[in-house]
Amino acid sequence: MSNVIVKSLDRPEEHRAPSDRAVLELVTLGDVVVGRATFQPGFRWSTDIKHVAGTDLCEVSHTGYVVSGREGVRMADGTEVELGPGDAFVIGPGHDAWVIGDEPCVTLDFGGGAHRIGVPAEQ
Repeated sequence: MSNVIVKSLDRPEEHRAPSDRAVLELVTLGDVVVGRATFQPGFRWSTDIKHVAGTDLCEVSHTGYVVSGREGVRMADGTEVELGPGDAFVIGPGHDAWVIGDEPCVTLDFGGGAHRIGVPAEQ
């Protein structure tokens, strides 16, 4: 017998909005949490999420895909990259990230659990 799980990010099981510039919609597929993140222009992790996460940098590893918009990422060692539509990525812990330009950045994040998505659950 086949094991098939189908869930829509348009009807997320969990919704997180840690700031007025960041929304994360989550579904759980077995052991994997898929998150669709929408970051508005002006979003920066270190100003919009840092106070919620309680760390200076995002300490979560991300494996994902950029659907639309552009995002900059700077690692603790100073390495900096720019991501855009169609880019698949792995970003290790110890980074800051921000939206580049005037268009929202939408990414998909494929994590091994809700805690790995990087935006703390709402209290």
